[in-house]
Amino acid sequence: MAGSLLESELHVPRHGVGRTKVAAGGRAMRSIATIGVYGFAAETFLDTLTGAGVGLLLDLRQRRGVRGPEYSWANSARLQRALAAAGLGYRHVKELAPTTELRRLQYREDDRQGVGRRTRIALAPEYVERYTREILAPFDLGALVAELPDDSATALLCVERDPQACHRSLVAERLRAGHGVPVTDLRPIGQGHAGP
Repeated sequence: MAGSLLESELHVPRHGVGRTKVAAGGRAMRSIATIGVYGFAAETFLDTLTGAGVGLLLDLRQRRGVRGPEYSWANSARLQRALAAAGLGYRHVKELAPTTELRRLQYREDDRQGVGRRTRIALAPEYVERYTREILAPFDLGALVAELPDDSATALLCVERDPQACHRSLVAERLRAGHGVPVTDLRPIGQGHAGP
Protein backbone atom coordinates (compact mmCIF):
# COMPACT_ATOMS: atom_id res chain seq x y z
CA MET A 1 0.00 0.00 0.00
CA ALA A 2 1.43 3.43 -0.92
CA GLY A 3 2.67 5.31 2.10
CA SER A 4 2.41 2.38 4.50
CA LEU A 5 5.05 2.19 7.21
CA LEU A 6 5.98 -1.43 7.45
CA GLU A 7 7.32 -2.56 10.83
CA SER A 8 10.46 -3.91 9.17
CA GLU A 9 11.18 -0.47 7.67
CA LEU A 10 10.90 1.38 10.96
CA HIS A 11 13.85 2.00 13.21
CA VAL A 12 11.91 3.02 16.31
CA PRO A 13 13.62 2.60 19.65
CA ARG A 14 11.69 0.90 22.44
CA HIS A 15 13.06 3.33 25.03
CA GLY A 16 13.64 7.03 25.46
CA VAL A 17 10.20 8.23 24.46
CA GLY A 18 9.39 11.87 25.02
CA ARG A 19 6.36 13.66 26.30
CA THR A 20 3.03 12.23 25.30
CA LYS A 21 0.03 14.32 24.34
CA VAL A 22 -3.15 13.02 25.91
CA ALA A 23 -6.58 13.23 24.30
CA ALA A 24 -9.86 13.55 26.17
CA GLY A 25 -10.51 10.28 27.94
CA GLY A 26 -6.87 9.89 28.93
CA ARG A 27 -5.60 8.03 25.85
CA ALA A 28 -2.36 9.01 24.14
CA MET A 29 -2.64 10.77 20.81
CA ARG A 30 -0.35 11.13 17.86
CA SER A 31 1.30 14.47 17.16
CA ILE A 32 3.49 15.93 14.42
CA ALA A 33 6.39 18.35 14.53
CA THR A 34 8.04 19.83 11.46
CA ILE A 35 11.73 20.65 11.33
CA GLY A 36 14.25 21.80 8.73
CA VAL A 37 18.01 21.50 8.59
CA TYR A 38 19.01 25.10 7.86
CA GLY A 39 19.90 27.15 10.91
CA PHE A 40 20.68 24.16 13.12
CA ALA A 41 23.94 22.57 14.21
CA ALA A 42 23.81 18.81 14.78
CA GLU A 43 23.63 19.08 18.57
CA THR A 44 20.93 21.75 18.67
CA PHE A 45 18.94 19.83 16.05
CA LEU A 46 18.93 16.71 18.23
CA ASP A 47 18.26 18.74 21.40
CA THR A 48 15.28 20.39 19.70
CA LEU A 49 13.85 17.03 18.65
CA THR A 50 14.26 15.42 22.05
CA GLY A 51 12.96 18.54 23.79
CA ALA A 52 9.80 18.32 21.69
CA GLY A 53 9.28 14.69 22.64
CA VAL A 54 10.03 13.36 19.14
CA GLY A 55 10.56 9.61 18.93
CA LEU A 56 10.44 9.15 15.14
CA LEU A 57 11.74 11.30 12.31
CA LEU A 58 10.22 10.96 8.83
CA ASP A 59 12.68 12.20 6.22
CA LEU A 60 10.67 13.75 3.35
CA ARG A 61 13.68 14.63 1.18
CA GLN A 62 14.15 13.15 -2.29
CA ARG A 63 17.93 13.40 -2.09
CA ARG A 64 18.95 12.88 1.50
CA GLY A 65 22.00 15.09 1.43
CA VAL A 66 22.73 18.75 2.09
CA ARG A 67 25.56 20.63 0.42
CA GLY A 68 28.21 22.39 2.44
CA PRO A 69 30.31 21.32 5.41
CA GLU A 70 28.14 23.08 8.01
CA TYR A 71 25.25 20.72 7.22
CA SER A 72 27.15 17.50 6.52
CA TRP A 73 25.65 16.12 9.76
CA ALA A 74 22.25 16.07 7.97
CA ASN A 75 23.40 13.72 5.21
CA SER A 76 21.44 10.49 5.50
CA ALA A 77 23.95 8.04 6.98
CA ARG A 78 25.34 10.55 9.51
CA LEU A 79 21.87 11.72 10.48
CA GLN A 80 20.63 8.17 10.99
CA ARG A 81 23.61 7.34 13.22
CA ALA A 82 23.08 10.50 15.29
CA LEU A 83 19.35 9.83 15.67
CA ALA A 84 19.99 6.22 16.73
CA ALA A 85 22.57 7.37 19.29
CA ALA A 86 19.95 9.79 20.68
CA GLY A 87 17.33 7.03 20.84
CA LEU A 88 15.23 8.38 17.95
CA GLY A 89 13.74 6.37 15.09
CA TYR A 90 14.16 7.20 11.40
CA ARG A 91 12.22 6.48 8.20
CA HIS A 92 12.69 7.81 4.67
CA VAL A 93 9.30 8.48 3.07
CA LYS A 94 10.46 9.11 -0.48
CA GLU A 95 6.86 8.90 -1.73
CA LEU A 96 6.22 12.31 -0.11
CA ALA A 97 9.35 13.91 -1.57
CA PRO A 98 8.88 16.34 -4.45
CA THR A 99 10.05 15.11 -7.82
CA THR A 100 13.11 16.62 -9.49
CA GLU A 101 10.76 18.41 -11.89
CA LEU A 102 8.84 20.01 -9.01
CA ARG A 103 12.04 21.04 -7.25
CA ARG A 104 13.26 22.67 -10.46
CA LEU A 105 9.95 24.51 -10.82
CA GLN A 106 10.48 25.96 -7.31
CA TYR A 107 14.12 26.85 -8.07
CA ARG A 108 13.01 28.78 -11.17
CA GLU A 109 10.54 30.73 -9.04
CA ASP A 110 13.25 31.37 -6.44
CA ASP A 111 15.49 32.75 -9.21
CA ARG A 112 12.65 34.90 -10.55
CA GLN A 113 12.01 36.26 -7.03
CA GLY A 114 15.73 36.76 -6.39
CA VAL A 115 15.81 34.54 -3.30
CA GLY A 116 18.21 31.76 -2.43
CA ARG A 117 17.11 28.28 -1.44
CA ARG A 118 18.22 28.92 2.14
CA THR A 119 16.34 32.21 2.38
CA ARG A 120 13.03 31.29 0.71
CA ILE A 121 9.98 32.16 2.83
CA ALA A 122 7.14 30.82 0.66
CA LEU A 123 6.42 28.20 -1.97
CA ALA A 124 5.40 29.07 -5.51
CA PRO A 125 1.63 28.70 -6.05
CA GLU A 126 2.18 26.36 -9.03
CA TYR A 127 4.49 24.20 -6.89
CA VAL A 128 1.85 24.00 -4.13
CA GLU A 129 -0.88 23.06 -6.60
CA ARG A 130 1.18 20.43 -8.38
CA TYR A 131 2.73 18.93 -5.25
CA THR A 132 -0.73 18.64 -3.71
CA ARG A 133 -2.23 17.06 -6.83
CA GLU A 134 0.68 14.86 -7.94
CA ILE A 135 2.25 13.74 -4.66
CA LEU A 136 0.03 14.43 -1.68
CA ALA A 137 -3.44 13.57 -3.01
CA PRO A 138 -2.59 10.02 -4.13
CA PHE A 139 -0.63 9.23 -0.95
CA ASP A 140 -2.47 7.28 1.77
CA LEU A 141 -1.97 9.58 4.76
CA GLY A 142 -4.53 7.60 6.75
CA ALA A 143 -2.28 4.53 6.65
CA LEU A 144 0.70 6.65 7.65
CA VAL A 145 -1.19 8.18 10.60
CA ALA A 146 -2.41 4.78 11.77
CA GLU A 147 1.15 3.54 12.02
CA LEU A 148 2.68 6.57 13.77
CA PRO A 149 3.72 6.11 17.38
CA ASP A 150 1.22 7.45 19.89
CA ASP A 151 3.72 7.55 22.75
CA SER A 152 5.93 10.23 21.18
CA ALA A 153 5.78 12.93 18.53
CA THR A 154 6.76 12.30 14.91
CA ALA A 155 8.85 14.90 13.09
CA LEU A 156 8.62 15.66 9.37
CA LEU A 157 12.06 16.63 8.05
CA CYS A 158 13.26 18.55 5.03
CA VAL A 159 15.97 21.19 4.64
CA GLU A 160 14.27 24.60 4.62
CA ARG A 161 14.33 26.51 7.91
CA ASP A 162 10.83 27.94 7.54
CA PRO A 163 8.04 25.37 7.21
CA GLN A 164 5.97 27.58 4.88
CA ALA A 165 8.93 27.53 2.44
CA CYS A 166 8.86 23.73 2.29
CA HIS A 167 6.59 20.91 1.17
CA ARG A 168 6.59 19.51 4.72
CA SER A 169 4.13 22.29 5.61
CA LEU A 170 1.71 20.94 3.00
CA VAL A 171 1.97 17.43 4.45
CA ALA A 172 1.59 18.76 8.00
CA GLU A 173 -1.46 20.84 7.10
CA ARG A 174 -3.12 17.84 5.44
CA LEU A 175 -2.41 15.74 8.56
CA ARG A 176 -3.85 18.46 10.79
CA ALA A 177 -6.93 19.23 8.69
CA GLY A 178 -7.71 15.75 7.42
CA HIS A 179 -6.69 13.60 10.36
CA GLY A 180 -6.87 15.89 13.41
CA VAL A 181 -3.18 15.48 14.20
CA PRO A 182 -1.80 18.48 16.13
CA VAL A 183 1.24 20.11 14.48
CA THR A 184 4.14 22.07 15.99
CA ASP A 185 6.78 23.79 13.85
CA LEU A 186 10.30 23.57 15.30
CA ARG A 187 12.83 26.23 14.32
CA PRO A 188 16.31 27.18 15.46
CA ILE A 189 16.40 29.31 18.61
CA GLY A 190 16.39 33.01 17.76
CA GLN A 191 14.54 32.41 14.48
CA GLY A 192 10.92 32.24 15.57
CA HIS A 193 11.41 29.03 17.55
CA ALA A 194 8.06 27.44 18.19
CA GLY A 195 8.91 24.62 20.55
CA PRO A 196 6.57 22.35 22.40
